[in-house]
Amino acid sequence: MTSIPDETLLNHPFFFCGIGGSGMLPLAMIVKGMGADVAGSDRSFDQGRTPEKFAWLAGQGITLSPQDGSGIHRPEQVLVASAAIEDSVPEVAAARELGCARMTRAELLSHLFNASPRSIAIGGTSGKSTVTGMIGWIMEQDGRDPTIMNGAVMKNFRHADNPFASARVGYHGTFVAEVDESDGSIDLYNPGVSVLLNVSLDHKSIEELRRLFGDFVARGGVAAVNYDDEDARFLGERAKRRLSFGIDHPQANLGIEPGTIVEGATHISALLVDRRNNTAHSLRLPMPGRHNLSNALAAIAGAVAAGVAVHDAATALSGFKGLARRFDIVGTSASGVTVIDDFGHNPEKCRATLRTLKSQPGRVIAFFQPHGYGPLRQMGHELAQTFAAELDTDDITIMCDPVYFGGTVDRSQGTERIIDLIREAGGTAEHIPTREDCAARIVQLARPGDRVVVMGARDDTLSEFAQNLLARL
Repeated sequence: MTSIPDETLLNHPFFFCGIGGSGMLPLAMIVKGMGADVAGSDRSFDQGRTPEKFAWLAGQGITLSPQDGSGIHRPEQVLVASAAIEDSVPEVAAARELGCARMTRAELLSHLFNASPRSIAIGGTSGKSTVTGMIGWIMEQDGRDPTIMNGAVMKNFRHADNPFASARVGYHGTFVAEVDESDGSIDLYNPGVSVLLNVSLDHKSIEELRRLFGDFVARGGVAAVNYDDEDARFLGERAKRRLSFGIDHPQANLGIEPGTIVEGATHISALLVDRRNNTAHSLRLPMPGRHNLSNALAAIAGAVAAGVAVHDAATALSGFKGLARRFDIVGTSASGVTVIDDFGHNPEKCRATLRTLKSQPGRVIAFFQPHGYGPLRQMGHELAQTFAAELDTDDITIMCDPVYFGGTVDRSQGTERIIDLIREAGGTAEHIPTREDCAARIVQLARPGDRVVVMGARDDTLSEFAQNLLARL
């Protein structure tokens, strides 16, 4: 396939394979917002899943085609597709036959990001989307008119005409984006500000993660580094310039005054201390959990590294509404059972969600849909340990089979192994193969005062599942 000079890239029409995905959709909207012609296809579109999303995309002027190669019909088109996608996919075959250029999502995003005069990249194993949304909101409130690339819908930017607001297009040269370590593409970004949240096991070995995140910190003009995370603190030594943050570490530049944290079921507040000049600032978040307090410190540090005043950044976050599927309270049934929709899918994310739930009274019923057979093999043991350690014996973990939309992945090891590991570690867990039967079991088990959390990734229908579960309760 042909290559395209950087300066003419946006003059070409783009075709996104998998345009409905959480990474592809916001990038497609940014490219369209920058003036390019955009079309795409998606397996979910063909299968009739989440039809409202594709109707909205079509309403934005994006041409949708069946995933049969028919949408690739001009050699000047640029195919945007996952690096892992099989060559047998019709779009790939059609693009090769016509000689179309092909880019991965990360290649296209990094091209746009690196060309921006002011750029902030958010990296880490957990919390990237939330911190990206927080920094984007701070920048918007500070009048920076940012372009934001996120992997989740940002409630502050969501409205009736834009229900899938995982991206925002700005025109004043500030670009805020989360960057992905799972495929190694974090290496493509050269940020003005690099924000490192944490380093823990996910899709890669811890040794490879340290290499990727260390290089990421070193490439940034300024690095905002989490001193509460031992690996992040160590890797922060590679930064050209460094601004540290942390709830507990006494040497972090931006920290929390001990004894000032007040937690509630729907909020958390504390006194933020800027140790560089011994000033204090009130910080209140309309969302629960110490992990979100840490996320807020990360966002403030990233924004401050980009030139925003500490007080202004903290004040902006008092109006941050959060992200869809990040401890998203769906509602409480008439019988007093609360349903929460959450993106938790790796050990660190699940731990943060479960700890937030256990900080308040009430039994937890945790439903978890593994987001693939490969990830389950990579981090299944740590995932099981997390559920066993964070939940009490009267809490219940219920897992269905991993989500599977086709392909050649090895499916020999599934959810049963994880359930056995949870039980061996002292937890209470059940494996029920289908999601529908899991829902029936949850309805059977739930009692007043319970919190039911729906967890998992890479499947938009989980939100619909959570809403239907609340209706049944």
